[in-house]
Amino acid sequence: MAMLIRKTYTGIHFEMLYDELRDLIQRQGIVVGEAELQTYPLPSGSTQSRVVLVFKTQAEREEDQKSCGGAHIVESPGGETKLILEIDENLFPQEKVAAFQEELDFILGSYEIKW
Repeated sequence: MAMLIRKTYTGIHFEMLYDELRDLIQRQGIVVGEAELQTYPLPSGSTQSRVVLVFKTQAEREEDQKSCGGAHIVESPGGETKLILEIDENLFPQEKVAAFQEELDFILGSYEIKW
């Protein structure tokens, strides 16, 4: 079963969010696959960026790694950066999810927009 975590941040560059997210996920023993980065031009002349990540379980051989979630990060020209995390609770234990969320909130909580 997949768990979704949605966050909206302001005043943080999407690359910093990506770097922090990658490091925090790796601290929980999860492998972060190669990031897919896309930048789109807007009619105003500014750009909008998007990053997609895949999380995998650790294994000795790469072909034995299993996908256990991923992340989508979208930065808008208005200064908001949105994050959606999808985590497979069967492969990513609840205690690791809780530890990850606690660290994410501690490090990036001051940037988060609370609804």
